[in-house]
Amino acid sequence: QVQLVESGGGLVQAGGSLRLSCKASGRTVSSYAMGWFRQAPGKERDFVAAISWSGGSTYYTDSVKGRFTVSRDNAKNTVYLQMNSLKPEDTAVYYCAATPYYTASYSKRDEYDYWGQGTQVTVSS
Repeated sequence: QVQLVESGGGLVQAGGSLRLSCKASGRTVSSYAMGWFRQAPGKERDFVAAISWSGGSTYYTDSVKGRFTVSRDNAKNTVYLQMNSLKPEDTAVYYCAATPYYTASYSKRDEYDYWGQGTQVTVSS
């Protein structure tokens, strides 16, 4: 079993930055791909970004390309999401997820076996 705990969310003004962290425990996730999803009120949980087990490949949804960066530190069993130039439409609960499977882009919710509880990000205009 893998437990995931997100942190780093909060309230920020438009144009600001936040860095989310996702700490894994229970087993090492160095062989897992990791993803970030977000869910705004009344909407589905959508893909944001993902990173392969080695960190050699990263994937982003179009709306965050050039603003968000996903990275990982396997020695710390932690994945990060650096979010810059934040916009009010980025407001959501952000979830990290882990998968031991290889997929084309890691962008589908059902590709992931483990999920964190989420951290709230609120961007004010």
